[in-house]
Amino acid sequence: MKKEKIEETKLKKTKEEKITQAEFEKKVIELAEKNLTSEKIGEELKHQGIHSKEFNKKISQILKEKNLYKSPDLKNVEEKLEKIRKHYDKNKQDKRAMRERERVFSMLRKLKIYFEKIRKV
Repeated sequence: MKKEKIEETKLKKTKEEKITQAEFEKKVIELAEKNLTSEKIGEELKHQGIHSKEFNKKISQILKEKNLYKSPDLKNVEEKLEKIRKHYDKNKQDKRAMRERERVFSMLRKLKIYFEKIRKV
């Protein structure tokens, strides 16, 4: 029974068609337009059976060339801050949420300063 499963997976892998570099870049740009970060794009491509290591360029390089790259760190913190703001607007009595909002906002400010310094170098 185990041998049958192994043979099935081998057949599936051999049936998969290899895509070209241009098709890979097109898929990356398509996923970036859906507002995904480079990390999430890599995960999505792996689910489709496409591994970025088989190609010459990294996902982040492709996005930077097309001016679609946004730092995953910044994006994640901004999304977190937005969720906390929505919660706090509905629940003004929530002191923990108020403190968390201030903490995350501070983290966002520090990250922006850090990335500005990197760009200058």
